[in-house]
Amino acid sequence: MNTDKGKSSAGKRVVIDWSEIRQRQEAVRGAIELATLPDAEQTQRILKARALALGRNSEAEEATGEHIEVVEFVLAQERYAVETRHVRDVYPLVQLTPVPCTPNFVLGVVNLRSEILSVIDIRKFFDMPEKGLTDLNKVIVLESASMCFGILADAIAGVRQIAVTDIQPSLPTLTGIREEYLQGVTPGRTVILDAGKLLSDSKIVVQEQVEG
Repeated sequence: MNTDKGKSSAGKRVVIDWSEIRQRQEAVRGAIELATLPDAEQTQRILKARALALGRNSEAEEATGEHIEVVEFVLAQERYAVETRHVRDVYPLVQLTPVPCTPNFVLGVVNLRSEILSVIDIRKFFDMPEKGLTDLNKVIVLESASMCFGILADAIAGVRQIAVTDIQPSLPTLTGIREEYLQGVTPGRTVILDAGKLLSDSKIVVQEQVEG
């Protein structure tokens, strides 16, 4: 026990218990803190207000941070992407059968799980210059309510999210792709194709018939 001695007004020495004084100070400090804390009802109101504020912040972030999901692929040493909502599946290219009397961008048809699909070379569809030999060993199947076909790719880079704010407009002369089929370009120079426009383009529908 820490004690000290002092003189009273009568000249007598008294013992001061400093430990007890510190305990009383701590008790007073705790009482003050408790007095300033909100009660249970106030606490609930504060928490509710904070939750609403956080919800508004989250909605604002979603509104300004919208993303699209794409399948990214490589074709002739260039990176392209299409939104996954237009992609039904991805297959290795096997047993491509040429079809006569079709546009040059229609390379042929493939049998995918008993379904015959046309396979399109988008380089030829866009009249892009050839860049030497490439693998062209993957088929990305695009599908809408009225059309389904495959586009060729050398390799599949993967599926990823791209922020809408990161998609930049680009002059079609920079990519060789006509503007109506170009959704935009990422800062990493991945060209995002508008698969919806491709799927609704009547020029891709092969209407010529092979005479028997």
